Amino acid sequence: MLVNTHEAKTQLSKLIAAAEAGDEVIIARRGKPAVRLVPVRPTSFRFNALAHLVDHVPDFDEPMTEEELALWEGGS
Repeated sequence: MLVNTHEAKTQLSKLIAAAEAGDEVIIARRGKPAVRLVPVRPTSFRFNALAHLVDHVPDFDEPMTEEELALWEGGS
């Protein structure tokens, strides 16, 4: 389905539903295809999915110790 930008503005909800249903929705500017409306597919990525593998996660707002600061600055 090819629609112009004005129609896309007035029919956005319907176009989103069509894209989610699997229809190809292309929005044109001055009769030339400009963008394709596609649904976002859910991912299986989860934050903290590997948290059980980490013993300690540093608090990045906490100031570094003198030893950590020396290591950061290239000391040994």
